[in-house]
Amino acid sequence: MIIRDENQADLGPIHNLVAAAFQRLDEAVLIDRLRSDGTCVISFVAVDGDEIVGHILFSKMTAPFRALGLGPVSVKPNRQRAGIGSQLICAGLDRAKEAGWQGVFVLGEPKYYSRFGFDSALARGFMSRYSGPHLMAVALGIELPATEGVIEYPPAFASLG
Repeated sequence: MIIRDENQADLGPIHNLVAAAFQRLDEAVLIDRLRSDGTCVISFVAVDGDEIVGHILFSKMTAPFRALGLGPVSVKPNRQRAGIGSQLICAGLDRAKEAGWQGVFVLGEPKYYSRFGFDSALARGFMSRYSGPHLMAVALGIELPATEGVIEYPPAFASLG
């Protein structure tokens, strides 16, 4: 399996994969909107042979420092729990750090995302419509450049139910 940047030919298969992984269209439509809005910064696919089996997207956030939002992460249903999502997250965080991003926020399950360094305590000082125990952050340097302020995901996220 390889992890690589998405390309134009991947867009349809990614849409279908994401819809299958979430068993609804909302997240697939979100990804389409993030691309068309120009807020998509990193978009990787995991490819096994000639089949896309996973996808991850990081989008630019409004924050007191250079920050990205992680999500969604999608893995083909029959390939879930095989480490594909973890490999995508690690590759995405590495790329973000290499590109000079200072932190990443995620809205998700703390038990899962804590293994990648995400911590709800790091996000606690930031005001967001998503504030709470499932909003987490990870510093891509020694620490986040700020510990409080207002953060906003791209407007496309408001369409998620």
